[in-house]
Amino acid sequence: MSDEINVDTASLEELRDVLINKSGNVKALFNLKCIGADSENEEEVKKAIDFIAAAFEDDSELLKHEVAYVLGQTKNLYASKHLRDCLISKEQQIMVRHEAAEALGALGDSDSLDLLKEYYQNDPSLEIRQTCELAIDRINWETSEKSKSENLEKSLYTSIDPAPPLPTDTESKVEKLQKILNDQEKPLFERYRAMFRLRDLGTDEACLALATGLLDEKSALFRHEIAYVFGQLCNPVTVPALIKCLKNESEAGMVRHEAAEALGSIATEECLPVLQSFLNDEEKVVRDSALVALDMYEYENSTELEYATIKTN
Repeated sequence: MSDEINVDTASLEELRDVLINKSGNVKALFNLKCIGADSENEEEVKKAIDFIAAAFEDDSELLKHEVAYVLGQTKNLYASKHLRDCLISKEQQIMVRHEAAEALGALGDSDSLDLLKEYYQNDPSLEIRQTCELAIDRINWETSEKSKSENLEKSLYTSIDPAPPLPTDTESKVEKLQKILNDQEKPLFERYRAMFRLRDLGTDEACLALATGLLDEKSALFRHEIAYVFGQLCNPVTVPALIKCLKNESEAGMVRHEAAEALGSIATEECLPVLQSFLNDEEKVVRDSALVALDMYEYENSTELEYATIKTN
């Protein structure tokens, strides 16, 4: 399909066909996301969002997780109905449902608060409960007076994150931010805020502070978010921690998947043989992520100007 259709010039219907037929679907998903987020044509936006959500019927956990993430980045509440359906679906994997809950938080969808509270209180999965907790706190922060008065540093990253960074006038010392990051007695939302403040500082010292959370944290959800942040930062100092995480077969698939893709984004020479060694991993989401990461590695080390990764654009 991708040999026949140029996804950069394709119509909405052609992008949908590429997406659901799996060939070239990452680029198709990215282009549909741009239409869903940026088009001024409301009918076109809704159609793009519906086409993206149709991929929830796919059998790829990795693709569906990206679909949920993308819907949360559209800034369009029309996507909420699809995300709610995904969250409550017993047919979807934990990683996909988690991403749907997180996306509802990214959209700031107050109408989803009751549903999020229900799953925060009752879902058997810790990852889902923690994600709903974060989404509730993010929506409440977004609609508070506090969000309008806090002094937040303008981020280099365009992603809508599960939590805003801590205000610049609250704390900027890496040592103290690391202490908040790793204090498991503090609310998860505050720890995430420290995480994104460290990301926005972006120094080697800040990256190494984040690495302590990747290797020592009890929560798989928390570890997976740090691995994701490392993929945004693309700092080679994080490679040893990411490799250790990926090689840990007892680690949760959602964490190893993010570690693999982060290594693909960083794309230093030592990443290549590591990623190649996981193409036959026992866990499908890790195999699929290693394949995506190798594609990212190839682009990062080619003359291409941009790789259409969903999470770093």
